[in-house]
Amino acid sequence: MLFESIKMSWENIIHNKLRSFLTMLGIVIGVASIIALITIVQGATNSISDQVNALGVNRIMINAMGTPLKQGLNEDDMNSISKLDNISGVSPTVSGKTGIVYNGHVKEDVSVQGKNEVYFKADSSLLKSGRAINRLDLESKNQVAVIGSNIVSEFYYGVNPVGKELMINGTTYTVIGTLASSSGFGLSSNNDSILIPYTTALRNLNVKSISSLDVYLKDTSLADESVIDIKGVLNAAFNYKDNAYTVNNMGDMIDSFQTMMSMMSMLLGGIAAISLVVGGIGIMNMMLVSITERTTEIGLRKALGATPNRIQLQFIIESIFLSLIGGLIGLILGALIAYIAAALIGLGFSISMSTVSLAIGFSAGVGIIFGYMPARKASRLNPIDALRSL
Repeated sequence: MLFESIKMSWENIIHNKLRSFLTMLGIVIGVASIIALITIVQGATNSISDQVNALGVNRIMINAMGTPLKQGLNEDDMNSISKLDNISGVSPTVSGKTGIVYNGHVKEDVSVQGKNEVYFKADSSLLKSGRAINRLDLESKNQVAVIGSNIVSEFYYGVNPVGKELMINGTTYTVIGTLASSSGFGLSSNNDSILIPYTTALRNLNVKSISSLDVYLKDTSLADESVIDIKGVLNAAFNYKDNAYTVNNMGDMIDSFQTMMSMMSMLLGGIAAISLVVGGIGIMNMMLVSITERTTEIGLRKALGATPNRIQLQFIIESIFLSLIGGLIGLILGALIAYIAAALIGLGFSISMSTVSLAIGFSAGVGIIFGYMPARKASRLNPIDALRSL
C-alpha cells in the first residue's frame, strides 16, 4: 500500500510539473535562505574567532587611564604583576605618534609602540624577517626598530630594510626586523606601526608612563584567580581608584563573542524559517485545490475499496515529496549563494551537517504539518457525493 501511494503521489507531481514547482517555490526560498544565511554567518564567525584566538586566549589586557597623582603604569607595577602566580610573562606598551624620515621620504603621525621581548615570544608569527627586540636592546635602550609591512612597502619598496637606518622623532634608529602582514582585524594589526624597545620609547617619545600591559598566563583555567591577583596589585598602585584602569580577560571576551554570534545565527535562521512557513501555507493551498480538482478520482477510488487512511496517506506523501524536493533544491541554491558570497567577502566556505539537517528536517516537517489538513479532508469525502461531481 505504501509503495503504491508513493508511486501515485510521484506521478501526480510529475503530471503537474509547473504547478508543483510553483508550489514548492516557497520551500526553495526558505531553505536557500536558511542555508545561505547560517553558512555565511558561521564562516564569518569562524574567521573572526580564528583571528581573536590568534590574539591569545591566555592573555589578560590591562589599560591604565591613571589618576591625577599617577598617570599610568611604571616598571615597578610591571615587575609586581610578573611575580604573581600563574603569570608567564608581561609585555608593556608605550605608545606614541610621531614623524619618520627615510631617504628624504617623510611620513607624519606614524604609530610607534614600545615593546619588550615577551611580546615577540608570545606570537612567533609576528616577525617576517630580521630579528625581534631582545633583552639587551631593552637594557641598553638601543635605538632599533621593527617595522610594519605597510612601512616596508612605502619606504623600502624593492629594498631589504634590515640594517637600514630610519629617523624617528628626530633620532636615528636601525631597522632590525620587519613584521608579517596581518589581516588588519582590530587589535592585531601592526601593518602601519613601528615597534621599538619600550625603555627607548620612554626616553625618546616624551612619554612618561606605560599605557597598557599584556599579561600572559601559564594556565588559562586559573584566569579568574589571576585577574583578582592583578587587581590587587593595581588597586595598591592607584590608591584603590578602580576607575583608573581596566582589566580584560581575552578568554571571556572570546566566549562572549562566540555567544553573540550564535545568537545572531539563531536570529537569522528564525527569520529565514518564516519563509518556510509561508511555503508550507502555499503547499496547503495547492493540496486543497488539488483535492477539489480530484474529487471524482477520490470518489472512484473509495467506491473501489480504498480506505480513508490510504487516501490520507497518499496526500500526505505528496505533500512531503513537494517539501523535500523543494528542500533539496533550496539546499543546493543556498550552498551556491553562500559559496559565492564567501568568495566575494574572502571567508572560508563550509556547510555543517547540523545546518543541512535543520533545513531538510524543517522542510519535511512543514510538508507533514501543512499536508495533514488537506489529506484529512480528502479522506473524509463521501464517495457518493464525490461521484456526483462527474
